[in-house]
Amino acid sequence: MDNRYDAEAVATAIHELLVAIGEDPTREGLQETPSRMARAWQEIVSGLREDPTAHLERVFDIGTDEIVLVRDISFYSVCEHHLLPFFGKAHVAYLPQGGKVTGLSKLARCVEGFARRPQVQERLTAQIADAVAEKLQAHGVAVIIEAEHLCMTMRGIQKPGATTVTSALRGIFRQDQASRAEVLALIQGHSA
Repeated sequence: MDNRYDAEAVATAIHELLVAIGEDPTREGLQETPSRMARAWQEIVSGLREDPTAHLERVFDIGTDEIVLVRDISFYSVCEHHLLPFFGKAHVAYLPQGGKVTGLSKLARCVEGFARRPQVQERLTAQIADAVAEKLQAHGVAVIIEAEHLCMTMRGIQKPGATTVTSALRGIFRQDQASRAEVLALIQGHSA
């Protein structure tokens, strides 16, 4: 994969898009739009130029064997089908193995790294779960993502407020019904 970002080519493409939709890119309000969009897209797809799993490499041995959960991690991504945003909350839980945990912010950084690239929500959910399972060697991993997709809100079916929920369960959370019920209750904000 070529991870370089060509801001000049992006600005040219935006200029051409404005022409193609019947706009005048030389009018006052649009003159700087191609360069602004080039800067914006550099940030929007910054996850293409990083390994989001690297955030999970730092672990601490604190001797716990209880569920670790970070709820309501805000994220923004871009649907790869329409290049329109989708955004929402990710909930990431894992059951440590051998007392090894990672910093809580590392889970949020992992979410952001995978979200900041053209995505589909189903893949995003699985990528986060697989990364946590692999890097932390966790007994179990649960990732739930709730998101609103502007490709459903502002075009097509035009249903604002519709939320898409995806889940990815790994290890004991997939295999053991009681463990799955416990982690899902915690994610929903209820004590198990």
